[in-house]
Amino acid sequence: MNAPLTDVTVVEIDSWMAAPSAGAILSDLGARVIKVEPLEGDPMRGISRKPKLDDEPARLYDYQFDVDNRGKESILVDLQSEKGIGLIHLLCRSAQIFMCNLLPNRQQKFQLDTKALLAINPKLVHATLTGYGSDGPEAWRPGYDVTAFFGRSGLYDAMKEGSAGVVPNARPAQGDHTTGLAFSTAILAALRLAEQSGQGQTVETSLFETAVWTQASDYATTAVDHAPVRQRAREELLSPMMNRYPCGDGKWVVFNMPGDNGWYKFCSALDLEDCLDDPRFVDGRTRYDHMDTLVPMIDEALSRRSRDEWGPIFDESGLIWGPVLGLHEVPADPQAKAIGLFPTIESTDIGHYRSVRIPMRFGRGIDVGPKAPAPAPGADTRALLSELGHDAAAIDDLFDENVVG
Repeated sequence: MNAPLTDVTVVEIDSWMAAPSAGAILSDLGARVIKVEPLEGDPMRGISRKPKLDDEPARLYDYQFDVDNRGKESILVDLQSEKGIGLIHLLCRSAQIFMCNLLPNRQQKFQLDTKALLAINPKLVHATLTGYGSDGPEAWRPGYDVTAFFGRSGLYDAMKEGSAGVVPNARPAQGDHTTGLAFSTAILAALRLAEQSGQGQTVETSLFETAVWTQASDYATTAVDHAPVRQRAREELLSPMMNRYPCGDGKWVVFNMPGDNGWYKFCSALDLEDCLDDPRFVDGRTRYDHMDTLVPMIDEALSRRSRDEWGPIFDESGLIWGPVLGLHEVPADPQAKAIGLFPTIESTDIGHYRSVRIPMRFGRGIDVGPKAPAPAPGADTRALLSELGHDAAAIDDLFDENVVG
């Protein structure tokens, strides 16, 4: 495969979704990614929803685990064992990247901290993903995306609708996958530095840091005046043309047309020409002052047609809008199909199935994307031990001693 990272080997010790998703990105970009799991396997294995199809019972394959671990190799190692630690050190000798989501104290406990691994491989990139960062009074605190990304960063609070709104519920791994993008970017920058200098490099990010960056537009002001963000209901937003509305079939659309220039087109498309001469709606200021009246009028207008009937009308009128699709609708969306958002993975065990593409594409014949399904736990243990120089008898001994699985 002609891909950017075909000569890069990654040793990955992590679990759940954030750091593994970064490993999946590196794998899709061509890297060889060796996933080191505990003897019982990554705790993410087997806990997610299984799809139910009309013509068969629920498929038992772990598709959600597959998204973050496709194309990797798996070795099961007991990190409590000195021999197990020695195997990780051997893997790191010939790797370019070591990545983990172990807290700093656990890195030191297992001799996987920067000092220990750079002593073994001075050109190694040592990358860490945590909940809150490896410094500060709460570097010890474990974090998931709902706690560190959505909760601690202020994102949940900012997403409430109205001052009395309920804290919303995040979908699985939104914060994890966003942080995985940041983590993989940081790793590639560190790899570039290591290649330029000939010296190893350390890099880290956290769920907390990434979440704050995603809200940088809000923080640009809040960090100065320390004022809370106003949570606005639909009737309190700044413009009727920057809002979301239900259509006649209960499906929603969202508009984003800043300024006053689109008001005529907006009203004409929705058969609301009477609003053009109404003194309550003559400009942005007056429309904002009367949003509690205007929003129900727009709701009523949009209730006359379904979302799919409105779409061509919006396009012909030059409105900037988007359908609020259900997750189940997106794989069939023509634009999603045209840009290959859901590539097919071939498996000798379960046949072919659709997965999700990483959000990047290359030209000039560069081929990136899923190479293979996620490995079974420990699927590559024997092959990797043999590659490290162990003969069959020594490998059997490691299994018998429960150093590997």
